[in-house]
Amino acid sequence: MRASHGGTGRSDGDALISTPNEDKTDFQLLTENSADIICRLDPDLVIMYISPSVFAVLGWMPDELVGKPPEWLIVAEDMPLVAAGHDVSLHEPLMSRPVTVRMNRKSGAFTWMEVNASVVRDPATSLVKETVIVMRDVTERKAHEDLLENQALTDGLTGLANRRAFDEALDREWLRTLREGTHMSLLLLDLDHFKSFNDDYGHQVGDDCLRAVAMAVRTSIRATDIACRYGGEEITVILPAADAAAAYNVGEAVRRAIEDLALPHSGGRTGGNHLTASVGVATALSRDGETVRLPEALLLAADAALYKAKHLGRNRIATALLVAPKGQTPTL
Repeated sequence: MRASHGGTGRSDGDALISTPNEDKTDFQLLTENSADIICRLDPDLVIMYISPSVFAVLGWMPDELVGKPPEWLIVAEDMPLVAAGHDVSLHEPLMSRPVTVRMNRKSGAFTWMEVNASVVRDPATSLVKETVIVMRDVTERKAHEDLLENQALTDGLTGLANRRAFDEALDREWLRTLREGTHMSLLLLDLDHFKSFNDDYGHQVGDDCLRAVAMAVRTSIRATDIACRYGGEEITVILPAADAAAAYNVGEAVRRAIEDLALPHSGGRTGGNHLTASVGVATALSRDGETVRLPEALLLAADAALYKAKHLGRNRIATALLVAPKGQTPTL
């Protein structure tokens, strides 16, 4: 026999059964006291309810958003992520995997939000009744993740992009060159007689020298160029959409900027006993009917040009040219 409570005549088992009004009250209690934003969309994906927390997080009053589609809140470039997430939720009985997108604040700024979607279906017809969206402010977490990612792609000594970032950028720009049928260039520089520089002045001074050279490179290239520490005293610069003439001009600006540092180098034997650099520049042209497919070919060409510059006496530029297949997307 089950005991009753407070003279209501309701048993423990009966207490587990709630009325529609109780469900509504519980839902309001949950949403109105949650720091997360809870949103309900009708079958046409129009907002029919959004919790009051939207004001604290995004600056909107709920009644400003009811009746509007989610696109009104989400930054346009991030909508494909949300659409893909909703497609997944249509086929998964539980809440879909979260996606992280930018949402428009009323002030005009945006906030990074983690979004989960869950579809509610009519048990009798299996038709979609509504979609429940739960959104959480993850701006601080995203900033921390971006910081870690930036550190993972940055050389700790020079502040330039590191080898991993170089490999990713080279693949990306190579594919774009082939897809758009244009051209790109790659600059590879090596500091002349740097081993003897380290031997004469010590590795601490050598590190200071590399930092100064990295700064000189950064201030000599175009805004679209990507400077990376390739290894040791070698620095490479990816030059998107740069033809041979433009690449040569960038290479000469870099070479001159390093020479103008006037860093003493008694063992240099070039540049009047100052530190200098040799530069190899390779340019890839995208043309029909050609067979050069891998971005490594551009790197090898730049390396060959660098070797030529050293062989010709250092503190100079040498160039190379190769032709890539137009309009193809190779497997890398």
